[in-house]
Amino acid sequence: MTWLLILYAEFVVMMVMLLPSPYPVYSTINIFIFQTFAFLAFASHLRAMFTDPGAVPKGNATKEMIQQMGFREGQVIFKCPKCCSIKPERAHHCSVCQRCIRKMDHHCPWVNNCVGENNQKYFVLFTFYIAVISVHALFLSVNQFIICVRHEWKECSAYSPPATVVLLLFLVFEALLFAIFTAVMLGTQLQAIWNDETGIEQLKKEEARWVKKSRWKSIQAVFGRFSLAWFSPFTRPPAKTKCESYLYSV
Repeated sequence: MTWLLILYAEFVVMMVMLLPSPYPVYSTINIFIFQTFAFLAFASHLRAMFTDPGAVPKGNATKEMIQQMGFREGQVIFKCPKCCSIKPERAHHCSVCQRCIRKMDHHCPWVNNCVGENNQKYFVLFTFYIAVISVHALFLSVNQFIICVRHEWKECSAYSPPATVVLLLFLVFEALLFAIFTAVMLGTQLQAIWNDETGIEQLKKEEARWVKKSRWKSIQAVFGRFSLAWFSPFTRPPAKTKCESYLYSV
């Protein structure tokens, strides 16, 4: 569904507005901008979809496995009764995935995956780039309407005026809807990261049993040290050690 909506926007932007445009410079610049951000959105969506969000191995809450992990004597260990796994601090059981997910934020139907410790960066980038191309598509659509009216619908599109109007109106509706939705989602994600919380922790208003990181450290935990790699869906977030994944505040 997500890809179909992106493909529809691609079709209208390219075939209705930019390729038939009589202004080659305007067309070339906007094609480059739109295609770049659409590619990044598509890549971010794939990474968010296919990256393991931080699933805890099922059935690892055995005596032998606990001994191998080298927990301190007397240390509290939580076991998930649903998937029989050692439940790390801040992990939650996803009823859709049937797994415990480290730092689970929510299960997202748009990426058909949980958003958790390992793929939150890609989900944030996905919402950001979708918001960018939605705003860009809105700008192009409004500008196309103005051009068509000024030229009395002559040579403003390869399609008939009624078809052009319908295609543009559907794109405006789609772009406006997704610009608002993804901007809100992006804002809530960044706020949660800023406060070192997950969406579930905010929703349940859980009291923090863990040592909260500073705001800058919280951002680095998701995106890594500041660089252009923050904006790339092709770089991995900082790796967690095996011990860090099972730390508890006792």
